[in-house]
Amino acid sequence: MDNSKRFLLIIGTAWMIDALDVALLSFIMPLLKTEWALNATQLGVVAAITSAGMMVGALLCGRLSDVFGRKKVLIGTLILFSLSNLALVFAPNVTWFIIIRFITGIGLGGELPVAATIIADRYTGKKRSQMLVLSDSFWAFGWILASLIAFFVIPHFGWRIAVMLTVIFASYALVLRKHLPPDPSVKNKPTTQPFQELLFPKNKRPFIMISIVWFIVMLTYYGIFLWLPSVLVLRGFPIVNSIGYTLIMSIAQLPGYYLAAHLLSKINPKKLLITYLLGTIASSLVFILSTSLPMVLLSGAFLSFFDLGAWGILIALTPSLFQTNIRGTAMGTAQSIGRFGATIGPFLVGWLLDMKTGIAFIFSLFVALLLIAVIIINFGISEQPSQ
Repeated sequence: MDNSKRFLLIIGTAWMIDALDVALLSFIMPLLKTEWALNATQLGVVAAITSAGMMVGALLCGRLSDVFGRKKVLIGTLILFSLSNLALVFAPNVTWFIIIRFITGIGLGGELPVAATIIADRYTGKKRSQMLVLSDSFWAFGWILASLIAFFVIPHFGWRIAVMLTVIFASYALVLRKHLPPDPSVKNKPTTQPFQELLFPKNKRPFIMISIVWFIVMLTYYGIFLWLPSVLVLRGFPIVNSIGYTLIMSIAQLPGYYLAAHLLSKINPKKLLITYLLGTIASSLVFILSTSLPMVLLSGAFLSFFDLGAWGILIALTPSLFQTNIRGTAMGTAQSIGRFGATIGPFLVGWLLDMKTGIAFIFSLFVALLLIAVIIINFGISEQPSQ
């Protein structure tokens, strides 16, 4: 295995572990609703609290990585995630579940911006964009793995054993990360406060614009996909079938990532991101209107294809807008603002469902937000030379 592929495998586990956790929570949610007699709003809090922790983690760890180095912080986030998920196995009630999930979220939220910054430091230009999208493709493997655990483990052993399996996978990733090469960022500490430098004229506009896009993308993604198994159940599919259908939709993420990685060498990242977001919008509209099982599965698969591919392209675009010495802070802060959207999204869906608002209205709201993101990307973000 050459160095690039080995490096990709090590860093890609960051996305896989995060996706495994997020996806597994979506499968656990219907079971928690029954076990602890939760209403939709309470279930929305369970989903949202992880994103609240991720918001804190992204903001904190992005800054720490610029000061203490990417590798140390990346390993630290995984240790925090592993220990907190181990504690989750013994959660006696929903209150403790929520508290522990917040701590878990800090580890998860800090992991991805630091991992993306490591790649952005190591590569430049089209190679950087491709490596970031390929790393993000491991998110699909995390969802697939979670779907398999939900299908084969949860029905027989319960959700606590399923959570224990995530700790085992995280331990494997921790061993891999010890083989990461030393990063040069420690030698290039910022000469000014990175948060202040983000507000310098050359950085302020791209930072604000990309942060708003992250907010919208995360709000809509977590609002849709954390609730996807539950939405399928609401549409009349049994929980076991909904898990199987979600697995099919998760597999569709992979060609979305791989095509995006290929096209980044030929198409401007901004234009490609707009194309993928428009594909997400179209797929969402078809999903709303679908009444037959084949159309639900097909539109759901295209929704996964475009939405996750767009996420990968956004990860590739963001670090190219900022110089190396503030890149970790910029990536972490932009994603932290995005995590605020991720916190709102699941709670908003739960609250709207309790208000007897239909699924069609919820998806229409998300479509409107995605259209705003398209407008911002097209008119509000000017790409800077890759650094």
